[in-house]
Amino acid sequence: MNEIRRNVPVDEQLQILRRGVVDLVSEDDLRRKLDKGAPLRVKLGADPTRPDLHLGHAVILRKMRQFQDLGHKVIMLIGDFTAMIGDPSGKSKTRPPLTLEQTRQNAGSYLEQCRLILRDDPEVLEIRYNGEWLEPMGYADVIRLASRYTVARIMERDDFKKRFEGGVPIAMHELLYPLTQGYDSVALEADVELGGTDQLFNNLVGRALQRDYAQEPQVVMTLPLLVGLDGAEKMSKSLDNYIGLTDEPHAMFAGLMKVPDPLLDNYFTLLTDLSRERIDELLAGHPVAAHRELAREVVRALHPAADLDAAEARFKAVAKGGIPENLPEVAVPVGELNEEGRISVAKLVVLAGLEPSNGAARKLMQNRGLKLNGEPFTDPQGTLTRDQLSAEGGAVLQKGKDKFARLRLGS
Repeated sequence: MNEIRRNVPVDEQLQILRRGVVDLVSEDDLRRKLDKGAPLRVKLGADPTRPDLHLGHAVILRKMRQFQDLGHKVIMLIGDFTAMIGDPSGKSKTRPPLTLEQTRQNAGSYLEQCRLILRDDPEVLEIRYNGEWLEPMGYADVIRLASRYTVARIMERDDFKKRFEGGVPIAMHELLYPLTQGYDSVALEADVELGGTDQLFNNLVGRALQRDYAQEPQVVMTLPLLVGLDGAEKMSKSLDNYIGLTDEPHAMFAGLMKVPDPLLDNYFTLLTDLSRERIDELLAGHPVAAHRELAREVVRALHPAADLDAAEARFKAVAKGGIPENLPEVAVPVGELNEEGRISVAKLVVLAGLEPSNGAARKLMQNRGLKLNGEPFTDPQGTLTRDQLSAEGGAVLQKGKDKFARLRLGS
């Protein structure tokens, strides 16, 4: 890990920090704060609604890391309290709230994955939970907070406006969400707040509330929402167009090789530290070479010890329809075989962890999504014998393009 660079000239800091930014409110304010020479307090609020992160989350985490590398303190604010409210964040309906237990379980996994990118150093990283100050607030405190903002201004938020005009219900607790999130900035005395472009309104509320509480308003900086592998929608686990932050190196490499060509510039800018000149050089060349460079840069950053040559070799082998080496092996208990010494392929798919149930496994076969030893396997009632599982290479199951497991008969 490189050492923290302190006392970097303000112009150089601004050049680094502006990269990939969509909204910066305002650059003059950021310059004034940097001119003071003291480390800034840089806040990122996250409601832990999902425990797993993907490369879309890496965009903003990398911006936090840039602040850390320049000697500023980033505050990872876990919205354990606000997650129980549920911010629709552009959704057309109310998002189901979570329990406090769910938010804190998710937060543990969330923070562990964030540390793949952030410096885990208390000098430049602070972990906070907004339940610290929101849970003790009484009803009178909430009323006083609500009095500091008008309904007209809240209704300027685009998703609220559309739902109101479309006759879609908006619950009162949702109208309080931007105020609640904004109050976090007051409690933390944040100098800068980061967020996706979908958080611009909420973060500007924090800026306004700080001014109302006689604090110097925070700078608001937004980053774009990374478009997923489908080339159309933002990266999302629910849309299955994502690359997981904790994916194995070979899976991450393969996913990055599938990034649509028009998105390469965006991915290079947001997910790597390559210079603009180097990015332009790569984009002017063959797309395969550009994809290869992107995959190597991103995998190296998240898996410093990864064998990149092995990850690339596996990708090439799978792309040619082959079976890669060093597959995860699954021992099939002899007791799972029936009296005839057979076992259903559906059960093997579940034992291999490729599907959660026999029904899902059978559906996978019906949709031609499963291969056995490199050949399509489409019989949902099919079985394998003891001899097939005892053969030298065992039985290799493949789901989709790059999920493999080698099954051998165990004891």
